[in-house]
Amino acid sequence: MGLKKVLEDAREQGLALTFDDVRLRTGYSEIMPDGVNLESRFSRNVGLKIPIVSAAMDTVTESRLAIEIAKLGGIGVIHRGLNIEDQFREVDRVKHHLNGLIEKPICVYASDVVLDVLKRREEKKYAFHSFPVLGEDNKLVGIVTGNDFDLCDNSSLRIKDIMSAELLSAPRGINIDQAYQLMKERKKKALPLVDEDGTVNGLYIFSDVKRIKEGSARNYNLDSGGQLRVAVAVGTGDETMDRVSRLYGGVDVIVIDTAHGDSKSVIETLNEIKRNYNIDVVVGNVSVGVSAKRLVDAGADGIKVGQGPGSICTTRIIAGIGRPQVSAIYDCARAIDGSNIPICADGGLRSSGDVPIAIAAGAHSVMMGGMIAGTEESPGSVVYVEGRQWKSYRGMGSIGAMESNSGSRQRYLQSDDGRLVPEGVEGLVPYKGKLSEVMAQYIGGLRKGMGYVGAKDIRELIIKGELDRITLAGFSESHPHDIRITQDSPNYRGRN
Repeated sequence: MGLKKVLEDAREQGLALTFDDVRLRTGYSEIMPDGVNLESRFSRNVGLKIPIVSAAMDTVTESRLAIEIAKLGGIGVIHRGLNIEDQFREVDRVKHHLNGLIEKPICVYASDVVLDVLKRREEKKYAFHSFPVLGEDNKLVGIVTGNDFDLCDNSSLRIKDIMSAELLSAPRGINIDQAYQLMKERKKKALPLVDEDGTVNGLYIFSDVKRIKEGSARNYNLDSGGQLRVAVAVGTGDETMDRVSRLYGGVDVIVIDTAHGDSKSVIETLNEIKRNYNIDVVVGNVSVGVSAKRLVDAGADGIKVGQGPGSICTTRIIAGIGRPQVSAIYDCARAIDGSNIPICADGGLRSSGDVPIAIAAGAHSVMMGGMIAGTEESPGSVVYVEGRQWKSYRGMGSIGAMESNSGSRQRYLQSDDGRLVPEGVEGLVPYKGKLSEVMAQYIGGLRKGMGYVGAKDIRELIIKGELDRITLAGFSESHPHDIRITQDSPNYRGRN
């Protein structure tokens, strides 16, 4: 990645810097912002179309936001403040939102009542309407689609009464190109994949295959089967391996999500997951290079950096622990340079300009919590306070989060005896609107930063990005000054 003089000098002086302490230098550029390549990686084998990851927080990432951020090119981490089955269902909703290839399709039985299937679809919030139909022997006997449900006037009928028995099926192993051509030729909108004995082993849906083939999904972050990518957070407690076992096969990345990643329990959990499952594991959080190196040596496929920089985190005040984020990113990136393991910078971001700074310091992606809390897709309802719209946002180390679930208590090394020592707060953030509109501003700022530096892609930004340390006067000069702002900007808010 190359040494960064400002950050090296700070290291030698025993200083640690954060976003407001530095600014990127401009450089000779032949790159226009719209021409930069934003592709990166979250883990060793899991890529990103944009270097953005949503935080594993109960007021940030559940299935709705995870779906939207994957469609924008990033990845969401479903929080672990859910029981195992609820977390599995959130992942399932993401994976079934697009149906390029459904490897484990949801099937119904010919004997099922139409009303019961409709209720199940509503309860589980499935975004699809087509189901393979099984007989009593669990073999494929038909297909039921959205049209069949829409044209059914009597919901007390059985699925066998409305399904189509004129099946188009194909053997397991057919690829998306072959499926697309076959469905076009036979004018069928669903293609079950079956074994010789009639066992269903997959399903293609035409609308999503067409979207993928014709390029309207080209910016989506998709797995090899054409489904949206998603990650999940787990801990190190007694139930962790049960959780991983349930989620394995349906999720792209496991994130061991703890406040102190450089610990015996985390490394033991990492070792056990890697020993039993073929899946990428991102591990965090850490803030010093020796910790990142230890986790990489233990088999981590990605490192999450950040201890205490979040807007709702009080770890640095309560425990006296933490490191200013830009120096933390740099130290960890420097320690594992050459390992091919990417770093995700978790926390401390307050504006779009902080994203290229984090990447220049050595990060391959950034994790957003507060910056995307309050969007339409984040969990929770909009409330009105003093004439403005707000949504709830809280740290996973807050009293409310720790009282609500054991995952938060375990993440912050809390016992279950009721005497909680919180390391976070909870409050309200302004309602921001649709995630796509918010993200357009953040990505726009990143593109502009890369254009100024002359970096055509994320790798070049890591290599070329040079930083200046600025004074308090320089910080003040960076913001609008000597003016009364009369119209809000969608991508700027003042700092206290």
